[in-house]
Amino acid sequence: MEVDDKAWRLISALQADGRASLKELAEAVGLSVPATLERLRRLQEAGVVRGVHADIDPTKVGYGVRAVVGINVPQPGKKALIDKLRQSPQVLECHHVSGNDSYVMQVVARDLPDLERFLGDINGYGETRTSIVFSTPIPLRGLARPEAG
Repeated sequence: MEVDDKAWRLISALQADGRASLKELAEAVGLSVPATLERLRRLQEAGVVRGVHADIDPTKVGYGVRAVVGINVPQPGKKALIDKLRQSPQVLECHHVSGNDSYVMQVVARDLPDLERFLGDINGYGETRTSIVFSTPIPLRGLARPEAG
């Protein structure tokens, strides 16, 4: 599916306010409500729009610590580790990466002892490196249209 100007306007409007009504989205895109609904449906079917999510502040719901954890895992243990991480509500995201680590993940914990327990639970899979997040000067943001090049 081609992501044209109108599709990018729709994507930008959704990223700015995932709770916007179809009427508000249609106004932002410059299409009728039915045309906007159809375009949104096509973007969803093509996997461009995968969902709309709430942005929850972890500290407001009991997670006082955020960390970025890298782990270097030997090949035989990778599937077992991923299965374990999928079951952990503390893992917000996990990326398979190049470099010194096999995986890098963003995790939350109630406090430092809770983070220590989490790390102890995965330490048997490989060597970990942990960075505590002090602040987030650039929070997760929506995608911008790539520049033509």
